[in-house]
Amino acid sequence: MSVAAAKHARELLLKEYRGVLSTHSRSMPGFPFGSVVPYCLDEQGRPLILISRIAQHTHNLQKDPKCSMLVGERGAEDVQAVGRLTYLAEAQRLEDSAAIEAAAERYYRYFPDSRNYHKAHDFDFWVLNPVRHRYIGGFGAIHWVDQLTLPNPFVGAAETSMVDHMNTDHAKAIAHYVELTGLPKTEPAQLVGIDSEGMHLRVGQGLYWLAFQAPCNTPTQVREALVFLARTEQWPKNTDADA
Repeated sequence: MSVAAAKHARELLLKEYRGVLSTHSRSMPGFPFGSVVPYCLDEQGRPLILISRIAQHTHNLQKDPKCSMLVGERGAEDVQAVGRLTYLAEAQRLEDSAAIEAAAERYYRYFPDSRNYHKAHDFDFWVLNPVRHRYIGGFGAIHWVDQLTLPNPFVGAAETSMVDHMNTDHAKAIAHYVELTGLPKTEPAQLVGIDSEGMHLRVGQGLYWLAFQAPCNTPTQVREALVFLARTEQWPKNTDADA
């Protein structure tokens, strides 16, 4: 397994925020059933989804938790020339109240509208526990990847504090990130998530992941990275080795 392939596959999972969830059809045995789901990554780097109890894919998962999620680069003119990832998994519904509360706090930042229908309807949080992955980085770049998830060292109070601080006191810095990276300016951007490799910004309904120049493992390193990016005139390339 290529370490570089695992890194690129994880970055694709971070950059995107919706995929096609394929489950084993309960009503049509033997046939796969595909449906579109939004997701964000949890504290272990696993896709976290919020799905209705009456949805067909939920019924399918209750019978057989084995599933896959296909994630591809958005807006590609030639879908066969860009990255795509098939994430093979076993789905698990969250039942512990503390885990559900933590999942909700994180998921609502990424998808704020979900707070309303989560409360009004019967929805549950599920995580996709990884089994294996098939990553295609373009023509000829095909890999089986056994391990690509990376725990997020900041999930919880540390991440919430950094996100709130940036949104409250450093809106100009966030606007500068948008300017440097060419993200849409339809609405003011909000910082919604930080991981060791980058940060997520939300503009309207869209989510965008921006990589740090190098991995950050402490809040101090994150602060230094954010200050550096606020002062630079060109978004830096990630210097983390691909070997």
